[in-house]
Amino acid sequence: MTCERRRFAAVAAVAGWCAVSATSINGQAANARPAAAAPKQVMAEDVFKNVQQLRGIPVSEFWDTMGFISAALGANCVHCHVDNSLNSLEKFAEDTPRKRRAREMIAMVKAINTTHFGGTRVVTCNSCHNGEIRPQPIPSLLKQYSLPVEDPNIVEIVPGTTGPSPTELLNKYVGAVGGAERLARLTSFVAKGTYQGFDTYDQPVPYEVFAKAPNQRTVIVHTQNGDNTTVFDGRTGWVAAVDKPIPLLPLSAGGELDGAQFEANLSFPANLAMALTGLRAGFPTTSIDDKNVRIIQGTGASGARTKLFFEDASGLLVRVVRYTNTMIGIVPTQIDYADYRDVMGVKMPFKTTVTWTSGQATIELSDVQPNAAIDASRFGMPAPAVLKKVTR
Repeated sequence: MTCERRRFAAVAAVAGWCAVSATSINGQAANARPAAAAPKQVMAEDVFKNVQQLRGIPVSEFWDTMGFISAALGANCVHCHVDNSLNSLEKFAEDTPRKRRAREMIAMVKAINTTHFGGTRVVTCNSCHNGEIRPQPIPSLLKQYSLPVEDPNIVEIVPGTTGPSPTELLNKYVGAVGGAERLARLTSFVAKGTYQGFDTYDQPVPYEVFAKAPNQRTVIVHTQNGDNTTVFDGRTGWVAAVDKPIPLLPLSAGGELDGAQFEANLSFPANLAMALTGLRAGFPTTSIDDKNVRIIQGTGASGARTKLFFEDASGLLVRVVRYTNTMIGIVPTQIDYADYRDVMGVKMPFKTTVTWTSGQATIELSDVQPNAAIDASRFGMPAPAVLKKVTR
């Protein structure tokens, strides 16, 4: 995504939060901590007005469908929405010719899949657009006669492919990062560093991680507009962020919840296999940054498919791709790991790059305190995010 498109996404997200942050869905004050264990899923039509084709899905999935459309068309928000929508959530509800056309296209794709594929989602926006505003009806001779750029993310299992089993690759990874004995000694850590992404206007801001074995993790990004906090308590999770349409949301089942659980388990690599079921190998060898990688895949507790890419030579995990299912298509999230350093005998990645359909962020750690004492409240449901007031 270009810098301009990331900026559109950031401004739109913060504008959307401002428009709904005064009151929650049930009328409670937004700055009051919910009394229940976890808030219920908030549906798209509870937050956004004039939703027609995409009703009945959680807000997070609705957000992902917007990212899917953006990626499929190579467009940004104001390609379909009015320019003023970047300053007000209400403006996103205004109809435009392109929005009406988009609804027609969604209905058309549904009809094609229902009529010709038994209701299975085979055709999507990306099938025809493939990153272009307008589908290209004429074959490209350049593509036909040029060597294709291999995308390791799209490599899939090929029957008959031989190679290491998932267990062998995971065991090699555990050995590469320090071995089971050393990993068992790491029971918690607190890390600090910087986060730089579309939601921080491409400027580095303070970043904190609190992790406790076997699978609790809290991340806080101190953005210019307020803190964005993501919590996974070992079973469920929440996000309290100023760039969300609601200041406190539960992580939705599927990509969000499975992703949080996976990352919590990955904080303590000996537990990595616990985060996924149905692990499979059988992928052809591919490469990332000219280094051969081996791929395995598994499924999270909520059904999200996840691919793990291990560098063949070192055995280290260099990439994870997680797939989130939405009403109109599958959305990928890519996480790249680099700059492994020794922390109490355990190698940890000090640089992480997260890429998704709405932007990209780079996280660089500067300090990790192993086996730090962490109060249990760090892994409880966070307070709703509070937008900072800009003073001049």
